[in-house]
Amino acid sequence: MDWAKDSATWPNTAHSRFVSSAPHRWHVQDIGDGPLVLLLHGAGGATHSWQHLTPLLQPHFRVVVIDLPGQGFTKLGAQQRCGLDAMAEDILTLCRTEQFNPYAIIGHSAGAAIALRMAELMAPDQPKIIGINAALEPFAGVAGVMFPLLAKAIAALPLAADFFSATSSRGQGVERILKSTGSNLPKDDITFYKRLVASRSHVNATLQMMAQWSLNNLIAGLPQNGAETLLIAGKKDTTVPPKTSRNAAAKMPNARFELLPNLGHLAHEEDAERVATIILEALAPLHIENQGRSL
Repeated sequence: MDWAKDSATWPNTAHSRFVSSAPHRWHVQDIGDGPLVLLLHGAGGATHSWQHLTPLLQPHFRVVVIDLPGQGFTKLGAQQRCGLDAMAEDILTLCRTEQFNPYAIIGHSAGAAIALRMAELMAPDQPKIIGINAALEPFAGVAGVMFPLLAKAIAALPLAADFFSATSSRGQGVERILKSTGSNLPKDDITFYKRLVASRSHVNATLQMMAQWSLNNLIAGLPQNGAETLLIAGKKDTTVPPKTSRNAAAKMPNARFELLPNLGHLAHEEDAERVATIILEALAPLHIENQGRSL
């Protein structure tokens, strides 16, 4: 992504800044005042995916949105720091650098896995965790073996990111990919995904993330993860089945599950108002206290 070229029409860049926190140069959007809520997008996404939810949370919270390493406008500082543990550690380093003290971390898909890993690392002072269509199960069967190997092979190929960017950004490729998630997005929102897919650096970082991703330790540790957690799932999600969130919540000592009947994998983009209502209810004690202060 080219900040000089793309920032003028990218959502919420009036609140953007860049932070050097080893090993990456982070794109951070920092909006509002009050208790801090940190938003983490999923693999292949960026800050734009929170554009509809942020203004609904901002009156009640300080909302901090980041691009994951190498994705969106964050510059990847180390190719080997794209796995789950590494990203959770590096985001915590960023939080310490900027004195971010999250009251809650909200993650979409793979971002929810990162949020839960951060909660493990932050114990016993754990933030509240809200996952939206949380990617908390490895691929089953043959896919569980072949997909990581394939991702590693593709990520290691010279010019693989260039080829993927060029082929995926043509025609209706992006529309088909988004449609396959069970979500329906307006044309303007799809445009942002097209711009991401056209970026070699973004695609490379996403491929590296896929190649380095492992959930085994996180899943094994769910029964010991005491973070107060809400896992929200769209019934129409064809990327991460709702049972994934239901099963994960059942394993955790302080978690609950909520199903959204008419939404897909990108639920927070399809119906931000519905998702915001659930989030504000989950954070109700502090949300109500904050409202009282502003009256």
